[in-house]
Amino acid sequence: QVQLVESGGGLVQPGGSLRLSCAASGFSLEYYAIGWFRKAPGKEREGVSCISMRDGRLYSADSVKDRFTISRDNAKNTVYLQMTRLKTEDTAVYYCAAGADLATSIQTMCDNPDAAYEHWGQGTQVTVSA
Repeated sequence: QVQLVESGGGLVQPGGSLRLSCAASGFSLEYYAIGWFRKAPGKEREGVSCISMRDGRLYSADSVKDRFTISRDNAKNTVYLQMTRLKTEDTAVYYCAAGADLATSIQTMCDNPDAAYEHWGQGTQVTVSA
């Protein structure tokens, strides 16, 4: 019953923008944290940006902090990742994940996704290419 579904991925040119959505069903995100993670070919999974649905605390990786914005819409049980000024290095499968928000560091959760996040979506492909 518990599902997370990512959408919004696709092919975009360098410098372009995409907005990814992570929609939850089967449970409320009210007391959860949501994280965006990505896996690029030949690279380890990377925490991109994470947010508390309860109070809006967030963390973003240095590599995307000035370009990506994570946001929440509690009424829609959805989290977004607005990506701007995309680079070829951003090409990856992007996953969202949900974990119980225990009022600890969002950065800590984002840096330890296997321990912190229980529910994972199937991912959406983002390809940045000219």
